[in-house]
Amino acid sequence: MYNSGVVDLELVELDGYTLDRYKVQRVVNGNAKVSIPEENRLRVQESRNRIEKQINDGKVVYGVNTGFGKLSNIEIEKEDVSKLQLNLLRADAVGVGEPFPIEVVRSMMILRANALAKGFSGIREETLQLLVDMINKGVHPVVPCKGSVGASGDLAPLSHIAIVLVGEGKAEYNGEILQGKEALKRAGLKPVSLEAKEGLALINGTQAMSGVGVLALNEAERVGLAADMAACLTMEALNGVISAFDSELLAVRPHPELEFVASRMRNWLEGSRRITRQGEVRIQDAYSIRCIPQVHGASWQAFNYVEERLKVEMNSATDNPIVLESGEIISGGHFHGQPIALSMDFLKVAAAEWANISERRTERLVNPQLSGLSPFLAVNPGLECGLMVAQYAAASLVSENKVLAHPASVDSIPTSANQEDHVSMGTIGSRQAREIIHNSARVIAIEMICASQAIYLEKAENQLAQATRDYLEKVRLICPPLESDRVISDQMEELAQFILREDLLR
Repeated sequence: MYNSGVVDLELVELDGYTLDRYKVQRVVNGNAKVSIPEENRLRVQESRNRIEKQINDGKVVYGVNTGFGKLSNIEIEKEDVSKLQLNLLRADAVGVGEPFPIEVVRSMMILRANALAKGFSGIREETLQLLVDMINKGVHPVVPCKGSVGASGDLAPLSHIAIVLVGEGKAEYNGEILQGKEALKRAGLKPVSLEAKEGLALINGTQAMSGVGVLALNEAERVGLAADMAACLTMEALNGVISAFDSELLAVRPHPELEFVASRMRNWLEGSRRITRQGEVRIQDAYSIRCIPQVHGASWQAFNYVEERLKVEMNSATDNPIVLESGEIISGGHFHGQPIALSMDFLKVAAAEWANISERRTERLVNPQLSGLSPFLAVNPGLECGLMVAQYAAASLVSENKVLAHPASVDSIPTSANQEDHVSMGTIGSRQAREIIHNSARVIAIEMICASQAIYLEKAENQLAQATRDYLEKVRLICPPLESDRVISDQMEELAQFILREDLLR
């Protein structure tokens, strides 16, 4: 996804207040670079000055001249404060499992730089600038995806990023995995030597869970829109009753997202000769069709909530301690991931429901007792199985989603000798949310393929609405109708990836 060869790039300013998911995505994709505004550089320097004043005045400040967590009661000698920060990164870089994709690492780096640019963390300007340069030059630390409990910050994953700044760890550069120092060298960069508070400033935050969350949310938007489009195709395949989408009817239960879904689908179905009205073919459809505004709309409600929370979080200082403008340095709990942990669990359920109801529509398409169409949409049923087992695949995916949708945030295991006795597990929730979203894209792809096949068997292409006909052409470029049984596994996956990338409203 990342393209380091793009020239004349847009510039996204990291001012700590105006970052949004669209800007993050553009930088992640390599279509924009990041910069720190001059005003923010001054705030960063002022924050740094406050840290140094505390040190020079001989005051004891958590994480500056003390140990960490349960060891916070141990004072550190002035000559050892730099070593303390390096030791912190080395000790905390204990992530395990497969590395996060580069797009996730870039998202994490962008969010961490934006948080530090607010000027509440006491980091030096040159250290922050190195992080910015790594983003712009494509130096991507290798960050194992597992090992964070989501409180006291995403310590393990962020340490794997931070340790590259000092020339240790591993990083990807131009497609090659290198030692951190060598990756920086090839990009024309030099490691920094950390000073007081800087190691803690780099790793004490929620940017792993939020970094995954931002990308997951962008993909969820595309999946939700694809779910609405898939439902349109299924309605045309099955002569769905559009009366249940009437705006006056929906107004008596005024959740706005219900009308947003119905209005979008009415627009996409405008001019269709396959859609029916109440009583023309049947009085009412099954819930998986009749209740699309209510079910899809509720998932969009959850989406909107998560978007609000993520926008706040990506523009927050999630460090500890916080260096306040008053000069006070106060240890609090802004590193705790609970706001994002709950949001990610909500997103998991919302995305799983798009898939749940999609799979039920697929069943209606392939089941001859429900559709009146050829069994399993086969051209020669009996000799051919058609799309029988494609529905099995959808059923498997929605069942897997149900396991993943169990809330990660209800779990907590005490750490640091019970000093950190409640944690959020938010990074687990974020990873699960993205997995559910990807599974849901696959389920919706299967529905689209089945609706396409039903329309093919009905020879109904010329009766479709213009919007659905145009989209159907895109589906069939990836997966043409089945004239006989053939392997479509790769085409199902390709269509799912298309759904995750395609912006239906842009």
